[in-house]
Amino acid sequence: MQTALEPATEAQAHPGARPFEIEPYGPTIGAEIHGLDFSQPLDSATLARLEAALMRHKVIFAREQHLSSAQHVALGRQFGDLEVHPFRPQGEAAELMVLDNHKDNPVLSTDVWHSDTTFRECPTKYSILRCDITPPTGGDTLWADMCAAYEGLGAPLRQMLDSLYAVHDFLNFRRLFGSSEEDQRRLREFEQRYPKPKHPVVRTVPETGQRALYVNANFTESIVGLGPEESRWLLDFLFARVHVPEYQFRLRWKPGTLVLWDNRSTQHYANNDYYPNRRRMERVAVVGDRPQ
Repeated sequence: MQTALEPATEAQAHPGARPFEIEPYGPTIGAEIHGLDFSQPLDSATLARLEAALMRHKVIFAREQHLSSAQHVALGRQFGDLEVHPFRPQGEAAELMVLDNHKDNPVLSTDVWHSDTTFRECPTKYSILRCDITPPTGGDTLWADMCAAYEGLGAPLRQMLDSLYAVHDFLNFRRLFGSSEEDQRRLREFEQRYPKPKHPVVRTVPETGQRALYVNANFTESIVGLGPEESRWLLDFLFARVHVPEYQFRLRWKPGTLVLWDNRSTQHYANNDYYPNRRRMERVAVVGDRPQ
């Protein structure tokens, strides 16, 4: 399956890679991978071609990938060191995050547009999410191409944003801490561990040189150098860029669906339209670098 976005020359650029097909779903974001078994280790050439596809399409997915938790972790480690999420429950391995939502465990802010863990000095690079249980209907995930969102702005506004920095914080996770002395002690520990880093409002994806809007409603608190009213106005305007349909890719999950995405160039939103039914996912995430 050759397409305008994945010509034969691109496959030839990775000699020795296992044959697989890339089916784009949108001009700039979203593609399905056919012909790879992600439960098996990937050789270096195949991994390089897959990562090149991820850079081009920003979100790639494959169906019928019924990995064990251990295989999922092993897959993630082929892309780099894995994070341990500080606020979410872990599965079989510390690096494995379980997202098991139902009537007794409603979602916590995954239904807000965001890029993972930007409250860290070195936020998440890639996320790899595997579907285990789906509700009868609903529970789709959407991604937005933040490179396209940046390019869609006028040149004078892009120039201004290029020089700005924003403060990030684990805003949504603060609700996990109550008013007890123990909870407040733990909250202070997390505040010391994640002391509100300042990231550029527009960051560069090193592998491609593309520029991407890098503020999100879950974790971005304010813009450095602006007053509260100015900061709120500009952030609300930038947050709204994710709602442009032309920038979006939407996936309907099935058990065994595996998705890889680049958090540096995208934001995502998990639809919370299936309550009180159950939706269970497992995720690993690759450690990123300091945004530039």
